[in-house]
Amino acid sequence: MKLSLKSFRKPLFVGLLSSLTLLGMSPQRAAAADELTVAYFLEWPMPFQYGKVEGIYEKALGKKITWVAFDTGTAMSAAMASGDVQISVSQGVPPFVVAASAGQDLQVVDVAVSYADNDNCVVAEALEIDKTNARELRGKKVGVPKGTAAHYGFLKQMDHFGVDINTMEIVDMAPPDGAAAFAQGNLDMVCGWGGALRRMLQHGNVLLTGAEKTELGILVFDVTSVPASFAAEEAELLSKFLKVTGDMNAMWNSGKHTDKMLPVIAKDSGMDLQATRDTISTFVFPSVEDQLSGQWLGGGAQTFMKGVAQVFLDAGSIDAARNTYEDAVNPIPLNDASTM
Repeated sequence: MKLSLKSFRKPLFVGLLSSLTLLGMSPQRAAAADELTVAYFLEWPMPFQYGKVEGIYEKALGKKITWVAFDTGTAMSAAMASGDVQISVSQGVPPFVVAASAGQDLQVVDVAVSYADNDNCVVAEALEIDKTNARELRGKKVGVPKGTAAHYGFLKQMDHFGVDINTMEIVDMAPPDGAAAFAQGNLDMVCGWGGALRRMLQHGNVLLTGAEKTELGILVFDVTSVPASFAAEEAELLSKFLKVTGDMNAMWNSGKHTDKMLPVIAKDSGMDLQATRDTISTFVFPSVEDQLSGQWLGGGAQTFMKGVAQVFLDAGSIDAARNTYEDAVNPIPLNDASTM
């Protein structure tokens, strides 16, 4: 699903590569003339779901849409490879990068959601270390889930603050284990996401907020992805889909439609109202204009993907990375949507 891949190990990638091989990574089967299949996640509330439930997408596209819930981003990649899915909403960057690195011809066509405040590193409060004296982390013990976006974010933050990680004792720990060890005082710093991150924050502080990390190019986000062949063959259809998504995000971001949209989103997400409110409050849905800027699809996303691939390559989690991920991002459909 999201950037939080908890078991990013070689067997996972081997399994994915095997399934892609079995699928033959054949050319995409064209969507039926009157139907489109879109992948999404339950328990991941987003404004697009209001348009999904209310039939706004189908009215705008003039096509029946079958929405299919998935458990993982890797399964989305496989479904797109087989031609069973044409659009995947909110696919995590790591599974996208894995598939693209394995040779699958996928493209990012928008930034579905940014959630930089849901993935971070926390410093023990007793150390009294913040961004003004972060260099004091030299020599400290840190728990990091290696091969994940949290690992990537840790490396980027330490580089930003001029902390030589070779001076640190870095322990590979899944976020729940890291949170427990941190609570017991066995770690000076710990990195993770979601519920584990919330528990970590009970005993420490972050060096950089989500907004500050984003400004530095340390991105934590999901994307809308499609097979490159679908983007080429159904360009107008895809732009119309992205137009509706952008409109739903704008409705939500305005703050004027929360009471109307939230119950619909909650029900479609399979969550209660308060859990939906708590979760979506940590999400940022960039405007179309922001997505097309250099921070995102204009260069930042491509650089980020290369960095993610390098982290996983160094960790031995993938066999190879692309020289560049420039061609894995296609801003044209979103740009066209902005003029509709």
